Amino acid sequence: MPTLRPGVVSVVLVNYKGTDDTIEAIGNLGRLDWPSDRLEIVVVENASGDNSEERIRAAAPHVTVVVSPKNLGFAGGCNLGVAESSGEFVALLNNDARPDALWVRTAVERFAESASIGAVASRVLDWEGNLVDYIGSAMTWYGMGYKPDTAEAIPATPDLPKDVLFGTGSAMFVRRSVYDELEGFDERYFMFFEDVDLGWRLNLRGWRFAYEPRSLAYHKHHASMKEFGSYKETYLLERNALFTLYKNMDEKNLAEALPAAMALSVRRAIARGKIDSSAFDLRKPGGDSESDIEIPKITVSALYAIDQFVERLPSLRAARDQIQATRTVSDSRIWRLFGEADAPVYQDEDYLRGYENIVTVFDVADPPIATRVLIITGDPIGKKLAGPAIRAWNMAELLSRDNSVTLVTLSGTEQIDAPFDIAHVAPGDDRAFDKLEEWADVIVFQGHAMAVFEALRRTTKIVVVDIYDPMHLEQLEQGRHLPSAEWATQVSDATGVLNEQMSRGDFFLSASDRQRMFWLGQLASLGRINPATYDGDPDLDGLIGVAPFGLSSTPPEHRREVLKGVVPGIAATDKVVLWSGGLYNWFDPKILIRAVADLSERRPNVRLFFQGTKHPHPGVPEMAIVSESRELAARLGALDRTVFFNPSWVDYADRENYLMEADAGVSTHFSHIETTFSFRTRILDYLWAGLPMVVTAGDHFAELIEAENLGLVVPAGDMEALSAALERVLFDDELIDEAKANIARVRELYFWERALAPLVDFVADAHHARDRQGMGGTAVSVARPRQRVKPSGLRHDLRLVTHYLNNGGPRMVVRRIQSRLRRSEPEL
Repeated sequence: MPTLRPGVVSVVLVNYKGTDDTIEAIGNLGRLDWPSDRLEIVVVENASGDNSEERIRAAAPHVTVVVSPKNLGFAGGCNLGVAESSGEFVALLNNDARPDALWVRTAVERFAESASIGAVASRVLDWEGNLVDYIGSAMTWYGMGYKPDTAEAIPATPDLPKDVLFGTGSAMFVRRSVYDELEGFDERYFMFFEDVDLGWRLNLRGWRFAYEPRSLAYHKHHASMKEFGSYKETYLLERNALFTLYKNMDEKNLAEALPAAMALSVRRAIARGKIDSSAFDLRKPGGDSESDIEIPKITVSALYAIDQFVERLPSLRAARDQIQATRTVSDSRIWRLFGEADAPVYQDEDYLRGYENIVTVFDVADPPIATRVLIITGDPIGKKLAGPAIRAWNMAELLSRDNSVTLVTLSGTEQIDAPFDIAHVAPGDDRAFDKLEEWADVIVFQGHAMAVFEALRRTTKIVVVDIYDPMHLEQLEQGRHLPSAEWATQVSDATGVLNEQMSRGDFFLSASDRQRMFWLGQLASLGRINPATYDGDPDLDGLIGVAPFGLSSTPPEHRREVLKGVVPGIAATDKVVLWSGGLYNWFDPKILIRAVADLSERRPNVRLFFQGTKHPHPGVPEMAIVSESRELAARLGALDRTVFFNPSWVDYADRENYLMEADAGVSTHFSHIETTFSFRTRILDYLWAGLPMVVTAGDHFAELIEAENLGLVVPAGDMEALSAALERVLFDDELIDEAKANIARVRELYFWERALAPLVDFVADAHHARDRQGMGGTAVSVARPRQRVKPSGLRHDLRLVTHYLNNGGPRMVVRRIQSRLRRSEPEL
């Protein structure tokens, strides 16, 4: 396999008797808005049996041509081409497709938004750009993926980015590492649904398949199956749908879906062949002496498909075992990407009657039961995220693997896609919040939400209170500049808010063992530590858990230059000390500025960069310490020479670039009660990026850094000690190497999956606290019985009219309406 090259995109085209199109596609790739040295084109000549290889080599000598000894189909052809490619990203493009100039650039930009994005689906239109080919995916409960709105006019409302189950193989991108981990397309498919299967497997592993409408391509849509006959196409569709369903659905749902899907396949075949399946009934005379019967190939194709599914079961079982063993998300999360799963696909009166029989009896058309979790944060959700929003986002991302999750922000949200729902509910909008409270089984919140919404104060739902931030202690420091009466009120109000939360919560999340001890004292003062909560749980782990702030298990990558050689005054060879996160009054950046000014006299190439000054929450004003720090740096002659301030806030997805260019991380604060029980989340960024640290003594992380040799700890207010420590973590190679090795080991303790395990475990067995069971009336399983409610009413009828018009034409609409009227006539 060629050595992989970071930043390179490898476009793979499969050619089978379509050389003119392939050469045209290569020419169009030459007009991309993308550097030619970061573009690789691989063409697989898939045994066309003509002079395709020679023509392609002559027309495009810069292209890598891979010759297959036999026709491997689309799946095998793509796998062969990817194996011979070297790019960080694989771009799959049909040879009869034309990419827009920004096709590659916009897809790569989308990958850069999150390491969790494993693939990007392009928007695809017809060749003239008038009709839809692909703007999203859907999946029936019986394994047939489809593309809603295909051949329809382009929607008037602009497309928005979103997560999808799969992209179309005619134009899509996959991280090469993800493609390899999934072992590419399943070559048993040959063609049809291999892209559906790949997308389903990708989502099961916890990666996201992101639809990016700016990444645009145009598709000619040659009828590649015409020469073989429609019955062979039907055979592949029926067979491959069973392959896909069997491999990817979990055990419980497959037990109902597989027999129902096979029965529906037979019903569809009978309907397509227009034959009478009751012909062999003993009560129907005639034809008994004949040994043969004429059956259309279109009907037999389904029988053959099911038999070939049976034939392949041993190898499919091995694939299924591997997929199910490595999946990280539940069917309930996958189902949210299915779209209209209750879709008959084929329109025929007898078939539709059989379809309704099957979905009613087997209960397969409705989503799997999942616990409904409402997560509330006071901070905005968007590209710029502060600590509370980062924590809430990761809670939502983890819990959505097995539950139905809605993340609510009280401060606004940008258009951003996620594997869960996002809602903005403004304080005072009780009607909107009441609906969400009614929907939820479990409510997880942080901050002031209970003080804002009456429904949260009186809810009987299971409540998880996230108290990782002791805000009443923060107010002691934040409000000390206020008049004494106002200061006292501010602290008293925060304490009252916390007391109400702690009186009503069923489970609590603290950030450290030190914090947990503190909160246990407050719970005891409120009477929450009592015989009911103690009985059977003497450690009280079932009442309050330790769930620290976490970090991603995906290592950061340096994707672009942001500091060294970019910010005026910071050279590529300088040593950069990074202050990650915001500046607040309870920190002591002034002593850090003085220490860096002192150190720069001995080490002129030292630079300090404050990463965030303007909080993304519009309600959080710039604190006095920001302007005071700038003024001090200016007085010392260090401003924009050795000390630099980012005037805004770094995008959450972009912070890895700043971290990877830094040489050390730093956090300095005063010595007071807030420090004692704080949890400095910026330290986790330093752990994530492997940065040696200098921190002030007195908090949780200072103890960890000192105990595990992750950097150096200095006393509060000691400028000389801080200056000396910074010099060591920047220039003492032995200390740096030891710290980095220790960080690589310790940071695994703070991966989000481990940090939030107490929350995930609690939601999996959600229940009221023992001393609150009387308030909700249950102890309590949140599971709800699933039963099919047959769609009815005007809204459903209108949806059906649209569906039948799209798929069966006006005649089908008329027949369905007539049938509905006949059934509604009273019996005489």
